[in-house]
Formats: sequence, C-alpha cells, structure tokens
Amino acid sequence: MVFHGVPRLIQRLFPNRVWEGDPDTQSVFLTFDDGPVPGITDFVLNELDKRGQKATFFTVGDNVCKNPSLAREVIQAGHQVGNHTHNHLNGWKTDTESYLSNFEKAEKTVEDILGQKTRFFRPPYGLITSTQASAIRKTHQVIMWSVLSGDYRKGISPERVIEQSCKITQNGSVVVFHDQEKTAELLPKVLPHYLDFLLSEGFKTQLL
Repeated sequence: MVFHGVPRLIQRLFPNRVWEGDPDTQSVFLTFDDGPVPGITDFVLNELDKRGQKATFFTVGDNVCKNPSLAREVIQAGHQVGNHTHNHLNGWKTDTESYLSNFEKAEKTVEDILGQKTRFFRPPYGLITSTQASAIRKTHQVIMWSVLSGDYRKGISPERVIEQSCKITQNGSVVVFHDQEKTAELLPKVLPHYLDFLLSEGFKTQLL
C-alpha cells in the first residue's frame, strides 16, 4: 500500500522538517530522488525542458560518481541538486556516526564534481533519527514531502499514480518522483501526464 499524502499529525510531530511550501501561492515543488541514472534522469530533464518546468534532484552521491556528466546536465538545465546520502542509507538502520559520514561523503562528491554545495537534504525512505536530523539541520534543511507519487511501488498502475498524485496536489505541495531503475518502466507513463496536469491547472514549479 502507498500512502500518497502525509497526515497532518505526522507533519506536526516533526515541525523542524519541511513538508510543504507556501499554501497561498499557486506553486508546487517538484522533486526527484535517487539519480542521476542514465536513460531515466535524462528522460526527466527532457520532459521538464519541454514545459519550462524546474525541479530539485535529491542525488545519491555514488550515482553522481558513476554519472558525472549527467549530474552536470541537471545543473546546466537550471535545476537544483540536494543531498540524498552517498549510498541511499536507511537512517533507522544505520548508526549516527556512519550515517553522518555518508551524508558528508555525498556532500563532498557533489562539491568536487559539480562545484557547489547543497543546502537541502532528503533522508532516503524518509527514515532518519532525531539525532541524525538535528546534526544535519546545522547546515541543511531537511526536506520531506506532501505528495508521494508511489512510482517506485512494484505492481502499482500508472492510472493510480496519476490519479492520486493529481488529486492531492495543492498550492505549496512538495511532490516526489524517482529517477531510478525501479521507475524506468512506469515513469514515462505517468510523468508527462502529471506535468501537463500542473500546466493545465495553472501551477508553477519552483525550486526549494
């Protein structure tokens, strides 16, 4: 089962994490996790470019190492890069020292390859301990989401992803898709429809 939205109770339990943007502005914040991955990230970049839309890519450091030119394309296209750890770690299953070291490794990778520091961090799976989050918040905003597309879910239909993502999108939504191997088949079936929905409803896309 995929919970496409995040209950307000959960958001209130973790007020120091960013769940959504300004509800008074007709804008959404598109985000893509786990790349860059050839054949998928470039597809996303092309679809965004067709519509003049912008997004934040929460990159895995190891994937930046493997695909540096593709990572540079993200920046050159005017998009934003955030930190998603170096090896896509589950914070609940990783001790704090190892987790923060992996976070720093990803940060150094982005700085070395892309020539810039990141300001935003998203924990893989959305799972991070309070201690880990407190340490990371000293330098980064911890970005969560209010709309989870579910594109990574095995067996989910394109129709459900499109329907649910459109249904709960509202002013200030932080929307998550994934540019990774698991979404290679589904993403081309859903992303163009969702991006067209944003245009048709008058939503602008903003960087974080």
